[in-house]
Amino acid sequence: MKIENAGGVRTVTLARAEKRNALDGGMLDGLTAAFRQTPPEEERVTVIRAEGSVFCSGLDLRVRDAGTLGAVSIETMLHAIETYPLPVVAVVQGDAIAGGNELALHCDFVIASTDARFGMSLAKIGLAPTWFLAKKILEVAGPVGAREMLLLGDLLTAHRMHELGLIARIAPAAGLEAEASRIVSRLAANAPLSLRAMKAVLVRAMTFRDGIPHEDIDRLVRAAGDSADAREGIAALIERRTAVFKGQ
Repeated sequence: MKIENAGGVRTVTLARAEKRNALDGGMLDGLTAAFRQTPPEEERVTVIRAEGSVFCSGLDLRVRDAGTLGAVSIETMLHAIETYPLPVVAVVQGDAIAGGNELALHCDFVIASTDARFGMSLAKIGLAPTWFLAKKILEVAGPVGAREMLLLGDLLTAHRMHELGLIARIAPAAGLEAEASRIVSRLAANAPLSLRAMKAVLVRAMTFRDGIPHEDIDRLVRAAGDSADAREGIAALIERRTAVFKGQ
């Protein structure tokens, strides 16, 4: 992961292109630390981008299957981004899948290439999103969009995401940087105290779901993640074959 600062804009770059920018422990820790810190006075906006052709393929399943990484780590990182005091912009040049999709949608603005696809393919590998992760999908996509993204598990094109109102801007690959620069420059030119106050309002206004009891849901999610189907689904994905689920 790389962090650069220039003209009130901080850029955080995912730099694990050879692994499709899959989130391992180091990346999760780095992102969490980057967004838990107090922004310096001169900062106006943070941009998250990625090297390579894929924005982020989600949690590194090889690490996850080894039992060294789980939902708590990714939720901690996403919560830090969501509650960061200043606007966060995701520039999505390629696919954003599962945890990568959540990473993009936890930002305040998503600016995507028309080549990019978004999705939560967990149902296809025997897993289920936690309450925290599903809550964001429901918040952004609404009930109909959430069902399409979660229950079908298909990847949605950037055009479809924009059509549904799930992402702010799309642009052809050749024009992505110009579009991102326009949005980031506008944010950076706005009054910093106003940005902080508005971000705080938006974050607080969406906390009403936090008080809903969901221990029973958590048990269902854990059961899915610990199931033989989940082990089969992950193995099938890694081995590039079709999973055979038995409901066990």
